[in-house]
Amino acid sequence: MIDIQNLHKSYGKLAVLRGIDLNLSQTGQISAILGPNGSGKTTLIKSILGLVIPDQGDIRMDGQTIKGQWAYRHHISYLPQIARFPENLTVTELLAMIKDLRSGPTDDDALIQLFGLGPHLQKRLGDLSGGTKQKVNLVIAFMYDSPVIILDEPTSGLDPVAMIHLRELLQRARQQGKIILLSTHIMSFVDEMADEVVFLLEGAIRFRGTLVQLKTQYQEDNVERAIANILQGESPILA
Repeated sequence: MIDIQNLHKSYGKLAVLRGIDLNLSQTGQISAILGPNGSGKTTLIKSILGLVIPDQGDIRMDGQTIKGQWAYRHHISYLPQIARFPENLTVTELLAMIKDLRSGPTDDDALIQLFGLGPHLQKRLGDLSGGTKQKVNLVIAFMYDSPVIILDEPTSGLDPVAMIHLRELLQRARQQGKIILLSTHIMSFVDEMADEVVFLLEGAIRFRGTLVQLKTQYQEDNVERAIANILQGESPILA
């Protein structure tokens, strides 16, 4: 369980998070963290990971504050929007480095086969295409049996077959009762995969609810149009 209380973060005079309250305790659920560029999505995610220190507020995982802690990160698998690894490493060397940094059983062999990465294992990361790098990132994100998975733009550069496998992995993680946070600009992917939407605008939560609630309140048949209504300042239709 992740419990976020009154979270504030500013960079100089720019307030990025403005009193975020968010409880993520529903297991087996995909929560889409959405919002335009500059809305605070990445700062919120990095605060959960301990990569950004909030100015005010608290984040608790399983009832314990994460402030000053690091061991809780072993319960989180993370795919960043832009993963920067040493480009002189081969894929095999990168996976070995990850295993040295994080203990526990892994499922990387099955994931390597799933994404067809066998022919690329001895290639340097700097020689890989963007889509192949993303497949490597997905292997890292899913190779540990973590109760929390955070994915920032996971579809970037993926071909149609890899997209199918990503959907399968997310469905499996949902069935295993994991807490899954997904941030993406691909609204069709949200429409297909997410259970709920948390929409941020100017550092505050402007909407939280299921996809059905979002579409019903804004009388739209897809997420993209409903989100556009929020951005245009339209009020929800109350039943």
